[in-house]
Amino acid sequence: MAAAMHRYRFLSVWELPAPPHLVYRVLADPRAYPVWWPQILEVRQLTDTSGRMRFRSLLPYELSVTAHESRQDPAAGVLEARLTGDLQGLTRWTVTSRDDGASVAVFHEDVEVNKPLMRAFAVPGRPAFRANHAWMMRHGHAGLRHYLGLCHWS
Repeated sequence: MAAAMHRYRFLSVWELPAPPHLVYRVLADPRAYPVWWPQILEVRQLTDTSGRMRFRSLLPYELSVTAHESRQDPAAGVLEARLTGDLQGLTRWTVTSRDDGASVAVFHEDVEVNKPLMRAFAVPGRPAFRANHAWMMRHGHAGLRHYLGLCHWS
């Protein structure tokens, strides 16, 4: 029961005005996320396959995770990482093509919260934590749409 209180599963679907290989390329470079996603405060590469990320959404707390690449498959459009830190679990992007050549990026996340503040308020805070995540994802989607519109792709 206690683990279920601290577990979150998220799904977001982003329609994007660029071909899948370009969307994949942008999502595969998390070091650039702070350029287009305002809630991503910092991304620091640790090794060839891991990095540290700090982010903050609407609520007044910051999360910090280390992402460890577990799958990078351009042909399938899949980027997947294991997370440790304030969140522990799995995060995945899957990028596919729409009929018109634009893209759909699907974000899946299945994590357990380790941050003490969020664990302490697990039951009463759950709706606010979910809304906070949704707000962050809406801003990430808008930021990436804008970024893709400004970039000149080769």
